[in-house]
Amino acid sequence: RANRGEEPQTYGETSLPFDAKEKSFPRDDTAQPCHLTAFAGYKAGMTHIVREVNKPGSRNHKKEVVEAVTIIETPPMIVVGVVGYIETPRGLRALKTVWAEHLSDECRRRFYKNWCKSKQKAFSKASQRWTSDEGKTSLESDFNKIKKYCKFIRLIAHTQIKLVPISQKKAHLMEIQINGGTISDKVDYARERLEKPVPINKVFGQDEMIDVIGVTRGKGFKGVTSRWHCKKLPRKTHKGLRKVACIGAWHPSRVQYSVARAGQKGYHHRTEVNKKVYRIGAGYHQDGNKIVKNNAATSFDLTDKSITPMGGFPHYGEVKQDYLMLKGCIMGPKKRIVTLRKSLLAQTSRVARENINLKFIDTSSKFGHGRFQVAAEKRAFMGLLKKDRIREEEAAAAAAK
Repeated sequence: RANRGEEPQTYGETSLPFDAKEKSFPRDDTAQPCHLTAFAGYKAGMTHIVREVNKPGSRNHKKEVVEAVTIIETPPMIVVGVVGYIETPRGLRALKTVWAEHLSDECRRRFYKNWCKSKQKAFSKASQRWTSDEGKTSLESDFNKIKKYCKFIRLIAHTQIKLVPISQKKAHLMEIQINGGTISDKVDYARERLEKPVPINKVFGQDEMIDVIGVTRGKGFKGVTSRWHCKKLPRKTHKGLRKVACIGAWHPSRVQYSVARAGQKGYHHRTEVNKKVYRIGAGYHQDGNKIVKNNAATSFDLTDKSITPMGGFPHYGEVKQDYLMLKGCIMGPKKRIVTLRKSLLAQTSRVARENINLKFIDTSSKFGHGRFQVAAEKRAFMGLLKKDRIREEEAAAAAAK
């Protein structure tokens, strides 16, 4: 019998790798102030933490536990547009879209199949609306129509892909719904933020429960045993044993959809709900003449350290921007874009209400058996290595010249 729990076993809805698309947003509450409901980040890798459980009545109360966590690098997103939706009998329809005056190259690359061979003139005419008198009048008219007719207001924002260690130059573009306040408040909120960065800590908070939307690892074309976990046939079966023995009765004279068949495995759109935020860490930043990298230390740590493990995250590199630490694992390989969305449900469970106090974040090497948390600890234990001595000699020779 096949396991139907992972349907649909099909590709993401588009042929683009960025199919981490949210299908719905949280219900709007006009009593709250205006706020964003989603964000995009890039999966960097995993590590583990040690924390003290705070659950009165539990057998683990006041005990230390070790838990796996996922690190998602989340550079600030840039707002480049506003779109208003009206309700129709067939669902939502975009009424007006207003784009910002200036769009960066990494954003405009998204609108081209081949950026280098194109004239790169996208939005050159649209940006002139912000400078001419006639254009300004039409902009005000569009904003007024959005305020008058629209029921849902969403920002158009793009990631700053140049800030993460990914070779791709084309930014990922997404819509983010604005909840809270009146329609007029939402439009003003969006207009104030055009061309401005939005950091992750303005969207999510510590200990919050969120949803993660993304595309799983691609596995290629697989048979029924791997794809549906069907039981293998006996050893001497004719023409192979990793098969479904009977794919249906004579009538109805067609193969039903519920029968396990070979086909694509992985690269499926998935949504994981109720992932707890353990930490929102600040990226590297300047403090006077000093670069501050201490974003993984806790109150129990004696040394400063960054979230990047020794040698970097495997197949990713160094995390220099803001990051989000989530409990457990998420879908997709390293470097994959994921959408982070506020929970659709009211969170009332004990897990959701628990305050997280981290005692230790592991930053040892993820290549093999990591023994040291920071490079200084390794030097103190190993002493001066040959490569370090050669480097010092080369530096001294260069200084002498």
